[in-house]
Amino acid sequence: MKHFITALFCIALFFAVAGVAVASDLSNVWYEEQMVRALVLNVEEDAQGQEVYKPGQLVTVEILGGSFRGQVLTLPHVVLDQAGYDIVVQPGDEVVVLIYADGEEIKTVYIADYARDTQLYYLLGAFILSLLVLGGFKGIRSIIALLITGGTILWVLLPLMMKGYDPILITVVVCTCVTAVSLILVGGVGAKTLAAIIGTAGGVIVAGVLAFLVGTAAHLTGFVSEEMYMLHFIQQDIKFDIRGILFAGMIIGALGAMMDVGMSVASAIEEIKKANPRMRTMGLVRAGMNVGRDIMCTMSHTLILAYTGSAVPLLLVFMTYNTPYLKIINLDIIATEVVRALTGSIGLCLAIPITAVAAALLMGRRSSRTNESSVYWRRA
Repeated sequence: MKHFITALFCIALFFAVAGVAVASDLSNVWYEEQMVRALVLNVEEDAQGQEVYKPGQLVTVEILGGSFRGQVLTLPHVVLDQAGYDIVVQPGDEVVVLIYADGEEIKTVYIADYARDTQLYYLLGAFILSLLVLGGFKGIRSIIALLITGGTILWVLLPLMMKGYDPILITVVVCTCVTAVSLILVGGVGAKTLAAIIGTAGGVIVAGVLAFLVGTAAHLTGFVSEEMYMLHFIQQDIKFDIRGILFAGMIIGALGAMMDVGMSVASAIEEIKKANPRMRTMGLVRAGMNVGRDIMCTMSHTLILAYTGSAVPLLLVFMTYNTPYLKIINLDIIATEVVRALTGSIGLCLAIPITAVAAALLMGRRSSRTNESSVYWRRA
């Protein structure tokens, strides 16, 4: 009987402790969460923290934002000597802290990351200033075009993906619309801009179709980053098309280079036509292709080197462990980057003749109509 009563007592004690723990966890759920900037005032080594965490620090910070602005707090901070994860702070550093509060009472606070946004804003300001100084009025239009592009991706493309629409289809449509608006803002309304839009849209469509066909045939999974895994396991009603999102990213990555090529070739043909109004359509096409060939080499290098640059650490790992070539080329992440670089480059190459032909037809037709009208008025 004593053992039975003791067992009941232990069970009751267990459930009581568990209930207190669950209640504590549930109370934490309702704590208000604030992520604010803070200034590091002092850093001291924590003897207890060194013993437990090896090492630990006591960091004194001044809160710079939120409802607790102006308060000075001392909080424990752990440094585990792991590159890429540790946040090593010094007095004078600005950091981002996460505060859990119950009303006006702070329950928990810890350093979440460095405050990097100020440096990013300075760099953004330098970029905008360079566009305004060197580009003048066109620089202003370029800034507006960039804002429209970014806003369209954030508030149109991504929400449509969140609703479950086909990522490749909506990406092609959105990219075509963004291309039209951006090029019209930069180049104005005319044959040059229309030709650039046609060439860019053609290159984007080719890149998208190739990425889909080759990626499907090569059995690319799309799981080439931690974010893809996180997206796959998000608990929600929408089931994301991971491979479609991968191909959509390939199209967006190549769009900027295609817009550059399209406008460059169309502008060159327009200038050639102005210098020699009598040049016919085939002559304009040949001139545009000659200009495009020079651009083709440099821009293809730009795409391939950009994607290769992001994979340098992985390539160094392969070299360190003498990984066989057959294994490297067949890895999902490597095959994905190869498909990304080559489909974008092929779309870029095909955007050149499409733009050249479109520009030559539009400008040649316009010039022929002008010549016919001038001959008519001369005869009259």
